[in-house]
Amino acid sequence: MPDEVQNLLGLWYQLVVLVPGMLWLPLDGDGSLQRQLYRALRSAILSGRLAGGARLPSTRLLAREIGVSRNTVLQACERLIAEGYVEARERSGLYVADTGSRAAPAEPDTAAGPAAPRLSAAARRLADAVPPGRASWSPWHEPLPYDFRYGEPSYADLPLEVWSRLLGRRARALSARRLAYQSPGGAPELREALAGYLGRARGVACAPEQIVIVHGSQQAIDLTARVLVDPGDRVVVEEPHYTGFTFCLRAAGADLVHVPVDEHGLSTDRLADVTDAQLACVTPSHQYPTGAVLSLPRRLALLEWAEREAAYVLEDDYDGEFRFDGKPIDSLQSLDRGGRVLYTGTASKLLFPSLRIGWIAAPPALVPHLCDAKALADTGTPTLEQLALADFIAEGHLERHARRARSRCAARRAALLEAVAQHFGDRARILGASAGLHVLLQLPLLPADAVSPLRAAARRKGVAVYPAAPFYATPPAHAELLLGYAALAEDTIREGIARLHAALDEVPT
Repeated sequence: MPDEVQNLLGLWYQLVVLVPGMLWLPLDGDGSLQRQLYRALRSAILSGRLAGGARLPSTRLLAREIGVSRNTVLQACERLIAEGYVEARERSGLYVADTGSRAAPAEPDTAAGPAAPRLSAAARRLADAVPPGRASWSPWHEPLPYDFRYGEPSYADLPLEVWSRLLGRRARALSARRLAYQSPGGAPELREALAGYLGRARGVACAPEQIVIVHGSQQAIDLTARVLVDPGDRVVVEEPHYTGFTFCLRAAGADLVHVPVDEHGLSTDRLADVTDAQLACVTPSHQYPTGAVLSLPRRLALLEWAEREAAYVLEDDYDGEFRFDGKPIDSLQSLDRGGRVLYTGTASKLLFPSLRIGWIAAPPALVPHLCDAKALADTGTPTLEQLALADFIAEGHLERHARRARSRCAARRAALLEAVAQHFGDRARILGASAGLHVLLQLPLLPADAVSPLRAAARRKGVAVYPAAPFYATPPAHAELLLGYAALAEDTIREGIARLHAALDEVPT
């Protein structure tokens, strides 16, 4: 017999075991022989090839035929017995457990692929609402040396030594009581610290009991939609808008009303035609993605509309601490006298996204419902990080860090504006530079369909930029990019913008 044939037969014998008088047992080659034999026997039982009541060969015979130790076979059989597939009868041997009639399943149609799952209406809405991969915030990252990714905080400015010390101190002092399940509303220490901080920094007027600690502002949006929105309810969103709003709202079955945004924020005059709305979702301190700041007259008009319609307003203040032209503007919630505003903020921009701590300051009547929804979602935010953040705020570290980060980000912003003006001139327009950690770069001479070739040209030069079109219900006619700058050094920003301009010259207009 040729060597090649002998080798093939030897390989086949390693993959398939013949049990005398019974059947072929295919071994899949994955893991130990004990696990392979266990899976092969279980599969034969579940498929009906080994009928209930059938007697198995002795463990010695199986070991001899397979060519393994008897202990390996015993371990596989013991697991089958423990899980109820096989039973040991005294002085008789091992038998397949009789679990009732069991027909062998039909052979799968491998050409057709797996059958589509039967989804709930909510899951179908979610599948329709979220493009593949867009529900995750991390895959958009492009590991290039000049990465203008938006949403990134100033990592180089983080006081990690202080944070680590506070976290370690709290970890060493944890009591058994604090290791158990906690209130879904959050640690009392953090709620109290936040109530004070939000009042000082953002003008938010609330008691600690009105604050619900969540896993970032995205969970705040999701819980608000669960508590306030039924399928078919009308909800106002900005246009363009933060897709974290629209994903959750569409999954909830909301009827979305897109209200345009201009340089003064949401066009509240358009709300006169919006009736029977349940909720409005806005980013008044730094509109996402245009960066517009909602003017005072429009803030008052929005609150008047909410009061008239008995609607609520969800205010996402995701980076309101970062304002570079004067003092940060107080929150919309600070003007609310009718209990219509749910204010949400996050530690993701002030500190770092993986901390996964955010907050909702809600009207008192809504707090129990939000806490119940939070309890069902995850039973509560981890306590250790909450306590460390409470200390970080109470000892003044957060406000000192915010002042430093704002100053350093102001320098990075200035570098960005100067570089764009130097290289692009009147070929570009920047929106939203007065606040926040990103700007919107409009290229009015470049059609919208040129964004992809521009990004490809930029990538070849080591620059990552990101399109603004996904944040529009109706995409813009011209090219627009979101440029984040907080995580970049000033020299990196200048060089990146120069390279982006060089990439633009390679794209036909």
